[in-house]
Amino acid sequence: MKMQPTRRHFLKGLGLAVALPAMESLMPGTAQAASRTATTAAGDPLRSAFLYVPNGVNVSKWFPEGTGKDYKLNETMKPLEDLRSEFQILSGLAHEHGFANGDGAGDHARAHATYLTGARPKKTAGSDIELGISIDQEMAQYLGYETRLPSLELSCDGARKSGSCDSGYSCAYQFNLSWRSANTPMAAESNPRLVFERLFGRGNSEERQRNFDQRMTERRSVLDFVMGETKSMSKQLGRNDVKKLDEYLTGVREIEQRIQNAEKFRDLPEVEMEAPSGIPKDYADHIRLMFDLLALSFHTDSTRVASFMLAHDGSNRNFREIGVSEGHHSLSHHREDKDMKEKIAKIDHFYVTQLAYFLEKLKSMKDPSGASVLDNSMIVYGSGLSDGNRHRHDDLPIILAGKGGGTLETDRHVRLDASARTPMANLFVTMMDRMGIQDPDFGDSTGPLTVI
Repeated sequence: MKMQPTRRHFLKGLGLAVALPAMESLMPGTAQAASRTATTAAGDPLRSAFLYVPNGVNVSKWFPEGTGKDYKLNETMKPLEDLRSEFQILSGLAHEHGFANGDGAGDHARAHATYLTGARPKKTAGSDIELGISIDQEMAQYLGYETRLPSLELSCDGARKSGSCDSGYSCAYQFNLSWRSANTPMAAESNPRLVFERLFGRGNSEERQRNFDQRMTERRSVLDFVMGETKSMSKQLGRNDVKKLDEYLTGVREIEQRIQNAEKFRDLPEVEMEAPSGIPKDYADHIRLMFDLLALSFHTDSTRVASFMLAHDGSNRNFREIGVSEGHHSLSHHREDKDMKEKIAKIDHFYVTQLAYFLEKLKSMKDPSGASVLDNSMIVYGSGLSDGNRHRHDDLPIILAGKGGGTLETDRHVRLDASARTPMANLFVTMMDRMGIQDPDFGDSTGPLTVI
């Protein structure tokens, strides 16, 4: 098979492969990418990420006023005001399989399970779980050979693999967003250190562990091990690319230092694990560190598909840092209490603030054509519930950010007929089509979502 030119370059050292963003000086003679799958018209990589927040929202402060481009952001979305040109808001999408439909209680498990699958979870606390492939894994099956990592699964929650968590549903449904098949969830990683090692380490997990141990013993950065390659490569680069390389490596080192700082000052008891815990004590810091790693994986074309569970549905995390001491899940059952709803709105605002941080990060990163990584992405942000108080699975709070390589319109509010309960899987079918994948029957889809 004839090898095609590639834009992917690495700095390699002992047990390390530091992927680099594309640089003009290292570009092959052709302007075309190695494959037309999951690329833009300009040949840049096209990415998709799926972000999940739990327990629905305060709907009265979520949805915008007005539709089309003539809309006004509501209080919750104010952190996105300066990014209006980078996203669109979709209202009216639903997950029919999230509703009980004879299965009784368990809306949090169903909300989480259906979010990326559009499939109905089998109600069982045993090992005979059954759901469906998730959209990210469908993409990964088609596109994974293009990148070093077929997909990336992230979380800010610890994993629970077995037992009953919500009204007779297996914990697998509530703690896994990504599913490789109907019976196989993809465990998400919540430790930034282990994500960092996966992005930059070479070999299997044992080999990465040995190399990590050596670096820790010698108190050296990953960049220390590729210093020779860095100097050699710099000689091949033009002035602009030398600056770009320096900025990139500075960013990598900054992320590494933040992880090391979290490990140094953590107040967790010592437990045996693959590597020291690099989880920051502050929740916002944890989210942003994971977002930085995700952005890095997209910018270096290490993967083009990712999912990120900021918290599992039913999470009762408190938010004392923003003045909310009660648990999120408890507040979501507000029974129209004004004070409780205000606190839910604060939590919603907190999560949207983290989304704005991520979108700004992607916007600042450039692809070879000059377009931003955000321009060449499709980022779905939302929840499997709308009104957590009533456990509604229709009129879901969904934001679609990025321009999909120029194929998606932004700066607008698309309001679908909520009573029609348009399947969210229709959105996924359209996203797959943008990435060169045809599967009109994904989940409970009734066809593509033509309005986007």
